[in-house]
Amino acid sequence: LFITNVEKPEQIESTLKLQLLISTVLSAGAIVGASFLVLPDGFIIDNVPHARLEPFYCSMAGLFSGFVIGAITEYVTSYSYGPVKELAEACRHGPATNIIFGLALGYLSTLVPIVMIGGTAWLSLTLLGYYGVALAALGMLANLPISLAIDGYGPISDNAGGIAEMAELGEDIREKTDALDAAGNTTAAIGKGFAIGSAALVALALFGGFRHIV
Repeated sequence: LFITNVEKPEQIESTLKLQLLISTVLSAGAIVGASFLVLPDGFIIDNVPHARLEPFYCSMAGLFSGFVIGAITEYVTSYSYGPVKELAEACRHGPATNIIFGLALGYLSTLVPIVMIGGTAWLSLTLLGYYGVALAALGMLANLPISLAIDGYGPISDNAGGIAEMAELGEDIREKTDALDAAGNTTAAIGKGFAIGSAALVALALFGGFRHIV
């Protein structure tokens, strides 16, 4: 909020995106500091020696995967990019085209998140087993607070727009609240991407814990 100043509705999404990027960079710095200040030079898990940086690699893999999932989610759900514009254009030709194009876009949008989650799980499992998968999930969740914070733009702006309409305020007020609401819908989708990706990794880590105990 202190770095950027929104003067036009077109700047709303870029400002929210910048906040997510800053959060990712700061989280990466915190992970680096924790790796060198907290972890020992080496440790042993299941009689296998591991280096200090292996937990760092797992956490960074989760953090990077979360950022990529958020970016691709924004691309396929934001009205500023081609997929949503093409879907809106398809709606002009009738409901059948809308359904077919919408389903195809929805199926296609899952490709990159699946690859990122699978790659992160494989890398973390190779380095530190299920402990690494849990660290990757924590790394992916590092961006969730800022994502949920900017998610609040949607419902808050929607309610503000309704109040402005009932109060018979000017059309310019409604246009501003609609722009904030549209940006909030995109950030809501981004937050769901983080939540679903981290949930998949946490479920895998819990399955590993169950295997070790049972």
